[in-house]
Amino acid sequence: MVRELDNIVLTGIIIKTSDVSEYDKRLVILTKERGKIVAFARGARRPKSQFVSVTRVFTFGKFTLYEGKDAYSLVKADIENYFTEISNDMEVMCYGCYFLEFADYLSKENIESTELLKLVYQTLRALLNGRIPNRLVKCIFELKCMVINGEYPQVFECIFCKSKELKYFSVTRGGMLCPGCVGKVNDATEVQTSTLYAMQFIISTPVEKLYTFVLKDEILSELEFIMRKYIRRYVDREFKSLNILNYMIT
Repeated sequence: MVRELDNIVLTGIIIKTSDVSEYDKRLVILTKERGKIVAFARGARRPKSQFVSVTRVFTFGKFTLYEGKDAYSLVKADIENYFTEISNDMEVMCYGCYFLEFADYLSKENIESTELLKLVYQTLRALLNGRIPNRLVKCIFELKCMVINGEYPQVFECIFCKSKELKYFSVTRGGMLCPGCVGKVNDATEVQTSTLYAMQFIISTPVEKLYTFVLKDEILSELEFIMRKYIRRYVDREFKSLNILNYMIT
């Protein structure tokens, strides 16, 4: 975080916007230094305002802010990436909005969020480069979010006996089981070795190197199935963009 006289400079991405009064906008920004913050852009809805192009969702850069008693006021913005290409494809747009909604759900105010911000940024880049299926980008993002939030599944040893011979996954128990312990749960799902390796890689790999692999469709479908059940159990929010996305792709 940098201070400029009475202002502060925060690195972040706009994850939500709304109109306030006749000409102002309310911004929710995920920042590296202070987590999720609320900032107001005065006059941003005026046609000739300097803030017209820098107060849209997905906008990433450095935001100079005046820190008031109850909220921040935007002074200026130096934008590094607008991610404008996201809006060119409706499906990609839904994926991107889902990622922002998820980040909004996980992020907290006044808590440093370097890893989450980095993950959002790298995920949006992966979404646009087209080298990895969007379905896989979504699975990677969801699982890594859970890692950052400290609620990820145990996939490196059996949750009961610590065995490394892993073959089944339990959502209710939050992790893998060996053949000897599978009878201790009633929701065990057999997991292929490649799916297990994919989960282990996502959990243990730095954000910068996450989006470097692809999966066979059979393995990706299994990973999707696991993540869908895991998110449904451990995330207590319904995401509007995900509902739209599911409607589009089914």
